[in-house]
Amino acid sequence: MAYVAVSGGKEAIEESIKLLDFYKSGTEKDVEIEAIENKLSLLVDRVMSEAGLYSTRYAALALKQCEGSVEEAVFLLRAYRSTLARNYYTKIVDTEAMRVVRRISAAFKDIPGGQILGATYDYTYRLIQFDADKESASAMRQAIQNALAAQSPEEIVPCPRVSDGLKREGLIDRFAQGDRAPCDVTANMLEFPAERSARLQTLSRADTGFISGLAYSALRGFGQVHPTVGELRCGFVELHVPYLLDESESIYIGEVLITEVECFNTADDKDQLKLAVGYGAVFGRNENKAISMAVIDRELDNGGPYPAQDEEFVLTHGDSLEMNGFISHLKLPHYVTFQSKLDAVRKTRRADGE
Repeated sequence: MAYVAVSGGKEAIEESIKLLDFYKSGTEKDVEIEAIENKLSLLVDRVMSEAGLYSTRYAALALKQCEGSVEEAVFLLRAYRSTLARNYYTKIVDTEAMRVVRRISAAFKDIPGGQILGATYDYTYRLIQFDADKESASAMRQAIQNALAAQSPEEIVPCPRVSDGLKREGLIDRFAQGDRAPCDVTANMLEFPAERSARLQTLSRADTGFISGLAYSALRGFGQVHPTVGELRCGFVELHVPYLLDESESIYIGEVLITEVECFNTADDKDQLKLAVGYGAVFGRNENKAISMAVIDRELDNGGPYPAQDEEFVLTHGDSLEMNGFISHLKLPHYVTFQSKLDAVRKTRRADGE
């Protein structure tokens, strides 16, 4: 593939970049980073998930810089992430000890610890509130602060997994616990067949729309039919790093908000005595992506002729940065290659006497 320089390209590019300010100057009102971070939190969570960097502040900053373009914000965060030193790896996170803010099961009505609806748009009317522009942010915040102050704090009790009881009965699959450290796809090239840890990492960072579309194709019949959400939980998990002088000890460094899903499905034809499990976990409140990830995880385990069951197809094409970058490169000059295509067509037409 050949590119050629455009005459006056440098000056044109500089003016093009300046022109971006024109599209940001439509109003004198500014969009504060804090407002994006807290009022567009679902968008921020999506960007953090696809970028593989947990920082609500920087995700909001990236969104403001690029006019809300998700793929551009992911690009900015990934680029920044690549410059950061990696001093520690955290210990394996125990999500069973999650400080849950939302937890549901579509498989069982009554589950240990109870169902916690939490915050969700699932039960809203989906009608535009035309008076939303008249909301008072300060009044809303004050009302919430007053409501919180009137409540008594309760002890946080970890919720056991819905799947634990089924595992004890031998009704669902267990994945073998190996001694190998999890693969790091940001430091090592993805190889096929991929280790399970590499697969889950890649799916977690994949484009939300791509993963959702593949999961939808599986539900429509291009794969296993209609899995059941055994458990969806969203909450905060603690992060610990090994203590330098004694690795058996650990140091608490903070917590992150994640969404975790386990989907139950029928096993393959060789084993009708158990249910199969698909798993998904992503940064922030990002339920549809986590569910889609769990569906695709099961499809890849099962294998088959459909796109959602092809590991190389799914993991190679789902990366939001590479996908959007390759499509975006089509806007670059392809003068030489296109002329060669035209020449080939003209020669063929002359040979055919047209």
